[in-house]
Amino acid sequence: MALVSIRLVSQVEYGKIAPVASMRSWRDERTVKHLGYTLGMAKTKQPKHGGATIARNKKAGHNYHIEQRYETGLALEGWEVKSLRAGRIQLKESYVKLLHGEAFLLGAHVSPLPVASTHVTPDPSRTRKLLLKRAELNRLIGLTERAGYTLVPTAMYWKRGRAKLEIGLAKGKKLHDKRATEKDRDWQREKERLFKHH
Repeated sequence: MALVSIRLVSQVEYGKIAPVASMRSWRDERTVKHLGYTLGMAKTKQPKHGGATIARNKKAGHNYHIEQRYETGLALEGWEVKSLRAGRIQLKESYVKLLHGEAFLLGAHVSPLPVASTHVTPDPSRTRKLLLKRAELNRLIGLTERAGYTLVPTAMYWKRGRAKLEIGLAKGKKLHDKRATEKDRDWQREKERLFKHH
């Protein structure tokens, strides 16, 4: 069946758009993509980090000016990984602390699954070690101690089967900054609404 699909697609003229009628199974679709043809549909926007998002910390963008983002790994236990696959994590009140030359995630709540093992006692809000390179750690320690920055978790996602945490190097917003951000966001919405109607 895949060979028939290739012949049909190769006969399409220079536009490199495959006729949807020739797609009979997911194998045909994969073959067409491999040859460089598109299916005539819009591409879905991929997240910047490239993986499936587990959780986002929307409060971080509201309370902080995030200047740089870093990707870190996490030291997790088995039950935590299973809970993450089920999407049972909350980053809203979590923060990153640098102690003794290492980074730790505090305040993140990972709810254990009800079918967790009986010989493991899950602690939902335990301190989790972040895995960063020594040069990155030294840079972050310098910026947080001398320049007055703070580290805030912004998102958690899967990358090549491993859970990754995105942390932001941030400075706190003042109340007038938050108001200005809300004003700008409302204006952007109003602008989109106006353009949509005309």
